[in-house]
Order: sequence, then structure tokens, then C-alpha cells
Amino acid sequence: MQEKSAIARTSETAAGVHAPGHLGELTQIVDFALVDAVLDETGAREKRLRLLPSRMVVYFVLALALFEHCSYQAVWGKLTTPLAALALVRPAASSLTRARRRVGTAPLHRLFEILTGSVANPAQAGSFYRGLRTVGLDGTHLHIPDHEQVTWHYPKRSGDTLEFGYPLLRLLAVVECGTRAVLAAAFGPEDEGELFYAQRLLGCLNASMLLLADAGFDTVEFLREAAGTGAPFLVRSSARRRPTIQRRLLDGSCLARLSGVYRA
Repeated sequence: MQEKSAIARTSETAAGVHAPGHLGELTQIVDFALVDAVLDETGAREKRLRLLPSRMVVYFVLALALFEHCSYQAVWGKLTTPLAALALVRPAASSLTRARRRVGTAPLHRLFEILTGSVANPAQAGSFYRGLRTVGLDGTHLHIPDHEQVTWHYPKRSGDTLEFGYPLLRLLAVVECGTRAVLAAAFGPEDEGELFYAQRLLGCLNASMLLLADAGFDTVEFLREAAGTGAPFLVRSSARRRPTIQRRLLDGSCLARLSGVYRA
């Protein structure tokens, strides 16, 4: 009889109280073994058996980003719908808040560092130009809760006598063009300018990339630092810029020199 062999792929899953840590589509993207490894590395794994294990809390925070307009309990319901047969205890919003505080930010930060990076292959439309991987740098603002636990670090805008609007968080990111995969991100209070955060992102660049950026990133200091990464860059300038033209080229462009301190 001809011999036969088979290789079966199996993965261990926890039962009972730990089952909520294995949550549907999210675990297809962020494997629970990776989450466990990150929790161990950052020292955030629970010391005793809990109804809200640290692994579950990580997936819960990821889901909060996906369902940003939902309450804590609504997000919990979306995560645990497939596990209804287990008759899980439904935690209060305060319990979920305490669980987030217990786990902290370090596991999410480390998970972000591991999962970020380029994903496009050479055939991906819009991701390459003359063999260089194109990446874009830009910033935006996000409204955050108007609460004293937040506003001490993220102040509201103010006039001569009044504060107004919601506190703003400034977010800068480098993303891969064509796929929108995030390579690096930095955020903080809005009163720091874009360049302050952009300089913290230059470490993700290398000579295989072409950096694209809008006006406002064309300061001499920033461009010098960007050039130091080895990455070519194409940065739009504003009408205020008056570079010194060194030589005009046949295609209508020119070589110019930027010098001195420049601020938009």
C-alpha cells in the first residue's frame, strides 16, 4: 500500500474566561500569539485570572479604533457576538476603563512598531516610481474629549478671554502610497508644529524610498535631515520661497540652492 502522510495546521485556543481574547476578524490580522508575546515583553500580562484578561483588552482597544462612534459596551457587544453560547459576563464601562488603565499603552505601542511597514509589491499601482517606493508625509488634527484629564496636556484653543472648540491632537504619519500602509506616526499637542513631529518620523526612511510632502515641510533644516536618511524627496514649496537659481536645465526646470533659516 502506498504510504501517505498529512500535515495538519492546528492552533491552541483558550476556553472559558479567556475565549474573548480570540475575537473573529481581528485575530486574522493581529494574531493572538503575537499579542501574548507583546504583553510578555512589556510586562503587561495579568498576574491572576481575570474576567478581562490583558489579551482581551488589547483587542478591545483595537476595536475602539474601528468603531470610534460606539460606546464601550456597544464595542464589547460587537466583539463578543460570536461567543454568545458561552454566556459571557457583560462588563460595565467602568470595568473596561480600569482594564485599559491596567494594561496601559506600552503593549499597543509595541504592537504598532511590529505591524507597521511597507506592504506593496513592485506591481502595486501607485506605489513605485522609477524603482523607488513612494511614501507620503502629512499631518491632520483630531478632536479629543473636552475633559480635565485630557485638557491639561491637550489644551483647547483660546482667544484673549475665552477658550473655544474641542481640544485638538496633532497627528503626523508617513504612509506608503498606493496601499496607505502606515510606516510611522507621531502625535501630541497641537501647539507643537508639524515639523516638530515630522522630524521624529524620519527614521523610517531609507534610500529605497521617495518621500513626497506638501508645502510647509520645505525648511532647510528638515530637508537636510531628510537627505541624511538617503531617501530622495519631492517636496512642494510655497510662493514665499525664493531659492537662488544655480543653473537652468533644458527641460525647463532648474537647479537651485536653499540657504538660511526659513519659516513658513
